[in-house]
Amino acid sequence: MNPKVICQLAERLMRQPAAPYHEHRPRAEVERICAEHELPCERDRFGNVLVRLRRGGRQRPVVLAAHLDHPGFEIHRPISDTRWLARFRGGVPDSYFRPGIPVRLMPGEIPAKLGSRKGTDRMFEIRAERLAHSQPGFAVWELEDYAVRGGRIYGRACDDLIGVASILATLIELQRTRARTNVLGVISRAEEIGFQGALAFAAQGSLPKNSLIISLETSRELPGVKMGRGVILRVGDRTSIFDPEATRFLGQVAAGLARERNDFAFQRALMSGGTCEATAYQEFCIQTAAVCVALGNYHNCAGRNRIQAEYVNISDVCHMVELLVAAATQMRHYSRLTSKLRRSLNQLLREARKNLPLTA
Repeated sequence: MNPKVICQLAERLMRQPAAPYHEHRPRAEVERICAEHELPCERDRFGNVLVRLRRGGRQRPVVLAAHLDHPGFEIHRPISDTRWLARFRGGVPDSYFRPGIPVRLMPGEIPAKLGSRKGTDRMFEIRAERLAHSQPGFAVWELEDYAVRGGRIYGRACDDLIGVASILATLIELQRTRARTNVLGVISRAEEIGFQGALAFAAQGSLPKNSLIISLETSRELPGVKMGRGVILRVGDRTSIFDPEATRFLGQVAAGLARERNDFAFQRALMSGGTCEATAYQEFCIQTAAVCVALGNYHNCAGRNRIQAEYVNISDVCHMVELLVAAATQMRHYSRLTSKLRRSLNQLLREARKNLPLTA
């Protein structure tokens, strides 16, 4: 995968601030990208974006899932012409909310600062530096939207716009190569406050029961994985273990890519730093696996309680897209690839039945 494609998509998305329930700007950018590449897309009744690429006839569907939102402030009500009461939505520890931290009121890109806490429901005062021409709907940390330095992408919201960019890059590549495949991208809303978009979509029952869902995330770097060492096959999260056969399929595909190319890298780990959409989807009894890339400054939380940009390694993201492209095109070989372990174990069983009685 050409890293320029990844970076171009990531930049377009990450320059569109969002918060839970306020994903309109990156969603509109997703729809513009789909139109440019002639990828059919639509919104469901909950505002999730569904992007379809169907060239595989009755081939088993692959569902790639990622989310648009990032932790941020939802404006509750005005206090005065330049002061607003806002509730923070998303997972950031209390110690990071220090008065005076720069924030950005949206829409309008209005500079502001975080004020004091109001009550116990994560309510804060936000003080604008100038009058707003219209009612702000949400606010985000005042951080760089997007930058590339030293082989990494930096920005306020790598989580999970890097996942969204990876879905789009995968579909664009499958479209370009006219691959025989059946892929649905589910780009959801309000993940940071309980997977609301994913749950609402899954509960509709519109997904074929034989779908294979692959959840895409950026996940806090934990011991056992290293940023820069490739895409991570995520065997589980803090809450769940994902489908072992589906994970085995991704592992076989990844191992095949590594044999073909010396520069392809992957890792396998239980990324237990948080709970991801894969847990939500598999509760609806659909086979689910997950992949991710290691994330720095998860949810903008840096050392010493500082709010800073998140970052990911560009080559890790490229390897994630390459794995997804290969998995989508090899779905017709799913049974053969996943049965390799069973065949190997059966051979060992035959040897056991032959040899063990001789030494019993």
